[in-house]
Amino acid sequence: MSTLSKGLLKFAIKRGLILFFTAVIAVYLTILIANMGGYIDKIVMSELRISIAMKVRQNPEYRGLPASEINKLIEARFRAEVKRLGLDQPFLIRSARYLYDALTLNLGRAMYMTSDSGSRQVRIIILERLPQTVLLFTTATVLNFLVHLFLGLYLSRNYGSFLDKLVIALAPTSSIPGWFYGIFLIIIFASWLHILPYGGLVDYPPPEDPFSYALSVLKHMTLPLMSWVVASFFLGVYSSRTFFLIFSTEDYVEVAKAKGLPPRDVELKYILRPSLPPIITGLALSLIGSWSGAIITETVFNWPGLGLVTYQAIQYFDVPVITGITVIYAYLLAATVLILDVIYGILDPRIKVKGG
Repeated sequence: MSTLSKGLLKFAIKRGLILFFTAVIAVYLTILIANMGGYIDKIVMSELRISIAMKVRQNPEYRGLPASEINKLIEARFRAEVKRLGLDQPFLIRSARYLYDALTLNLGRAMYMTSDSGSRQVRIIILERLPQTVLLFTTATVLNFLVHLFLGLYLSRNYGSFLDKLVIALAPTSSIPGWFYGIFLIIIFASWLHILPYGGLVDYPPPEDPFSYALSVLKHMTLPLMSWVVASFFLGVYSSRTFFLIFSTEDYVEVAKAKGLPPRDVELKYILRPSLPPIITGLALSLIGSWSGAIITETVFNWPGLGLVTYQAIQYFDVPVITGITVIYAYLLAATVLILDVIYGILDPRIKVKGG
């Protein structure tokens, strides 16, 4: 193995360990916050006692027993259930067990929530909703990326034009979140014009024909997709335009122009190509970030994705679901960052020197 390969391998292992420990800290903090330092377990124990008491008192076999015997029976069953769930141990020990289960993707069962198929397995709850989130927000992220990229390039070529000044003037409108635009889009296209649905994933009853089903899904995702595109349009185009303008002032670009190279060659080889690493990084991180969903947007449009699941889990204090979503997102983010670092280590000579 060459010195360069050894250096790159050492660099990848070091970065992987750092990212793993970062993910561990993020997941453990989520466990502490979601459990409120153990307070949620007290609520669970209280509900458990009430549930056991109701079952015992409603059981015809125990109606003739004295109240003291019934209370002893309730207490015995309660203690046995608490021990079975491990709630008799200190929270610090239980939090370490929760952390180990989360990191090994043993996500367990939800406390209150169920999947669309009726399962309480956290893994199934997440896997059933992840495709909807990926469909909507990955589409929105890729669409935004392409629009911002090409319009940014166009404005960098036409610096100071009317369109350039208009984009700069309207860039502050992107501070308004997408769900806010979504409400107006619902009012216009669903409530007033009646040409698009208010929300949901598909018509009811769902079409049996696959093509009709796909068209129905496309119709339902139009408004949430429009809300995300409109929300980030002007600021995204302005950021790309400024980014390309910075690269276009480099000395090597001026030399290429002085040599008389065609403007398109200068743009592709001397502006776009050197700027690809940060552009790819932004796209990759945006894609991974989009997979976590958007709580308010999915709630406004009743889109059955991970964002809506996260909102419901927070409402119910369903700690296993919150932890499961966090650990999967943390792993995806850490893996993406590691892959990007390794790619840069292979392609970028400056990182090769550091890695070697």
